[in-house]
Amino acid sequence: MQPHDFWQEIHSPETFGPVDSHTGFFPVELDDGRQIKLPIRPLPDGEHALASLIINQASFAVQDALAKVLAAKLKAFRPEIVVGLPTLGLTLASAVARELGHSRFVPLGTSRKFWYQEEISVSLSSITTPDQRKRLYVDPRMLPLLDGRRVVLVDDVISSGSSMLAGLQLLSTCGIDPVVLGVAMVQTQRWRSHLENVVPASSAKVVGVFNTPMLTRTPEGDWIEMD
Repeated sequence: MQPHDFWQEIHSPETFGPVDSHTGFFPVELDDGRQIKLPIRPLPDGEHALASLIINQASFAVQDALAKVLAAKLKAFRPEIVVGLPTLGLTLASAVARELGHSRFVPLGTSRKFWYQEEISVSLSSITTPDQRKRLYVDPRMLPLLDGRRVVLVDDVISSGSSMLAGLQLLSTCGIDPVVLGVAMVQTQRWRSHLENVVPASSAKVVGVFNTPMLTRTPEGDWIEMD
């Protein structure tokens, strides 16, 4: 399939069936059994790989489906305001807020406006841009929307945990402890120790639409899930 064809369609349950190995794509399953094709991204070592989700390249149908499922899972936490992590998390956070019936959401950002305050910012990196060191900011004008509210922090993917950790640390400087952390994809379990070493019990707050494992290459060149 063409590179631009990934994450464009919601497939019927069991379209791809249970298989022991994967070539070219990794199918993920929603709670109702529907499936989405994700591309497989080999890691630099050439022996391991991850399934990838770039949500702002997904079709609107896929974006809407992911937002609906995540919003339904988050409703049990009675969120009053959604905070979105840049960059890709903003696409999901906006859609989730709409699904929850909210009139707006609070986007965090990496572009410092002249009225932002450096003391309410933290360092930020992510697994997709490991060599880019940025700072994460919250617009001070948005703080009244968060004060005393039940906050949910949303990102597209949790992988290494570094982006989510930065979001938690930034909100902490504002006196905010989110009631839940929402993502579309929980990518492996590497993020757990990273997050919990700094924010104990934070992993218990993570709610995702689907999970994807670390993959390893077979002698035939296919990819299989690691134990």
